[in-house]
Amino acid sequence: MTDNTTKHDTEAGAGPNERVIGTPSSAESDAIVAGAADPHPQREHDGPYPASETHKHSEEEQRRGEKVASLWFTIAFLAGVGFIVAFFVFPPEAIADPQIGQYSTMALGGTLALSLFGIGAGMTVWARRVMPHYEVSSPYDELPSPPEEKRSFGEFFMKGADESGFTKRPLMRRTLLLAMAPLGIAPIVLLRDTGPLPGDKLKHTMWEQGMHMVAEGTHRRLRAEDLENEPGGMISALPYVEPTPEHPHGLSLNEQAKTSVILIKMPENDWKPGMTQQQLNWTYNNIVAYSKICTHVGCPAALYERTTHRILCPCHQSTFDAADGAKVIFGPAHRPLPQLPISVDDEGYLIANGDFPTAVGPTFWDAEKGD
Repeated sequence: MTDNTTKHDTEAGAGPNERVIGTPSSAESDAIVAGAADPHPQREHDGPYPASETHKHSEEEQRRGEKVASLWFTIAFLAGVGFIVAFFVFPPEAIADPQIGQYSTMALGGTLALSLFGIGAGMTVWARRVMPHYEVSSPYDELPSPPEEKRSFGEFFMKGADESGFTKRPLMRRTLLLAMAPLGIAPIVLLRDTGPLPGDKLKHTMWEQGMHMVAEGTHRRLRAEDLENEPGGMISALPYVEPTPEHPHGLSLNEQAKTSVILIKMPENDWKPGMTQQQLNWTYNNIVAYSKICTHVGCPAALYERTTHRILCPCHQSTFDAADGAKVIFGPAHRPLPQLPISVDDEGYLIANGDFPTAVGPTFWDAEKGD
């Protein structure tokens, strides 16, 4: 009885030289403890972060991801080529037809959307199925970085690029570059729609030597006498052009916007010393003509104060002195209103002696300084 009990207790307690079935041996326990710090002690790792912080995909999964990403990049390339082809299939003169214009919009928008989506989808597959994932934690470092960290950045960057698959996966890299090529060419192709270069069109209007003036909104040609008896008076005027069925007033809206002038009868002794002799020669019997288009953003500067001879633009309150060459005396405008040289013909009608000497309206990018 005693012997059996002792033997049973010994088996149940598993003496120092015995172990319970199912538990690891001491050698296996040592191996588990030793490998706890690195579950893959034999794995080679050349990435920028330690192996314990890096979760890499298997080679088979990376290859599948490479193929899927390359497929998306190829689709993006074909869609980009389709965008360029559609741009030439539907020329600007053809899309005047609403139905063709609808097809053009669908073709251009659809191919461009598919191209961008393909690049985005390929990059997503690349990041999720090819590139490794990291679980990185590092203490906060004081700036700037020490010199040894700065020197090691290049090596760190190249390791990351290699581990991302960009250098190791040529199929994926080449299809990505191929997909980006049409998108790089597209802006150059789109320049076709900008039309011919403007040349010097912005510097000139349709005013020319001998062109008569008419009161704005009418076909009545203006005489000097219309302002003679009204010192300080102002009339808005346009060049006289024979009316057509398309343009009943003779001028298109664009032409009216550029050629509109204000005629002001200035009292003889109110000219300021800033007026040059050339500017005085461009007047007729103290009648001066200035562009009606504000040099700030192109609003009609047609509010005139007789007593102070100030021309006011109602949009942003730019104010010009009509007695001093329409120079800016207040507001955001930076240039005077251009002056139109005028005189009269043999019948006493007011005419232009040429075009404005400087560009009218808002200052454009290549206007000379001080114009």
